[in-house]
Parts: sequence; C-alpha cells; structure tokens
Amino acid sequence: MSNDTYKTISQQSEGLYKEKGSKFITYAYPVSTEEEIKEHIAKLKKEYYDARHHCYAYMLGADKKNFRANDDGEPSSTAGKPILGQILSNDLTNILIVVVRYFGGTKLGASGLIHAYKTAAADAISNAEILDKTVNDIYDVHFDYLVMNEIMKIIKDEQPEQLGQDFNLTCKITLSIRQSEVERLIQKFEKITSVKAEYIRTT
Repeated sequence: MSNDTYKTISQQSEGLYKEKGSKFITYAYPVSTEEEIKEHIAKLKKEYYDARHHCYAYMLGADKKNFRANDDGEPSSTAGKPILGQILSNDLTNILIVVVRYFGGTKLGASGLIHAYKTAAADAISNAEILDKTVNDIYDVHFDYLVMNEIMKIIKDEQPEQLGQDFNLTCKITLSIRQSEVERLIQKFEKITSVKAEYIRTT
C-alpha cells in the first residue's frame, strides 16, 4: 500500500467475551478526532455505569502516530495494551475500541486478563467491515467566471470529489483530492489565469 492509504472500519461494531463469570462487552468505532473518542467513552460510561472497568485503546491518523491505551483500573498493561495490539495487528487506524467489563467474582490473573481483552477486541474487529481509505487534502479552488469551463473540464477528467461550490461574484469549488494526486492536480488548476488553490485541511 502507498503511504496515502490506510485501513479503518466502516461503522460501529460489537464483540463479546465471557470468562469465569466476567463479561467483556466490546464496542469498536470509526473515529477521526480525540473529541469523538471522548464522546464515545463518556456515553459508554453513562450507559454501563455499573460496570467495573471501561478499558480502551485508539489509533488516529494514516501515519499511526497518535495512539493511546488505557487500563481503567485493571493491572498495568493487562487491558489497554492487548486492545491496542489487536488494532496494530489488523493494521487499522482512525479507530476506537472500548471493552466494558463486568466482574464475575473470580480473578482471572494477568495472563487471563490479557487473553480476555485481546479476544474481546478481536471479536469486535472480526464483526466489522474493513475499509481501505485514502488520505485526502481538502482545497478551495477560487476562480473567475470566465475560466469556469476550463476548471470544469479538469474536474471532469480527473474526478476529484466535490464537497461544495459557491458561485457568487467570484467562484469557489471545494475539492477532496487524494494526497498523492494533489501536486499534479493543483498545478493544472494554477496554470489557468486567475485561479488560486487554497489548502484547507487533511482528512
């Protein structure tokens, strides 16, 4: 895979693992910001307010540099790390996995906990649809009415995703362009008189 592609899940999925009376309920979510992650965790803590632990791990970004594992009171590295390990071994990113544990009265020990959280996370991933996605840059392309046909021809030929358009005194089209295509496509636009391409963000 080129460096502007990544794998994630298409929508929320769930998993379940039971061991010696303990129940491990798993939720996996596609996410793109830490704000989304906080919201999902807060919602689960509210819904499963009587559970003993809400352990989680997440990975963000195509470069996989933003990640975290949280044991939420379980012995160190017995919960968050095994969950994160499943994210890594499946080569996923932009994903949050939360495992909600109801304690069954029998301690599982460190190795038992690691196995339980790993298996619970794996179950949610196996129930998810995995998507290959591209890293895209969002650009606003500003231009005059006079060059509308030239701009539209490039868009028709290259087929970047159109996110919006605004045709008032001057024209603006918002495009989502695959990162590996950005330089070539922006050069095409900027060869046209009056055209200015403005980078907005990366998705």
